[in-house]
Amino acid sequence: MLHVFTCYADVVPTQNLTIKLPVETVRKAKVVAAERGTSISALVVEKIDELVGEDAEYQAARRRALEWLKQGWHLGGR
Repeated sequence: MLHVFTCYADVVPTQNLTIKLPVETVRKAKVVAAERGTSISALVVEKIDELVGEDAEYQAARRRALEWLKQGWHLGGR
């Protein structure tokens, strides 16, 4: 998944983002990033991409469900 970030940064324009995190969170993130051989930035990109993707999938499923409700279902009654 982290390889996506490398390609992603080369293909899509990027923008810097400044965030404030608790010191302990940054310390733990550095450890996780080091264990995975990546950067904190790459970890953040990965998680935000996951979140955005999940939201897009949810919205698409919601639209489909609402369309099905509009159509109605014949349940065999008269």
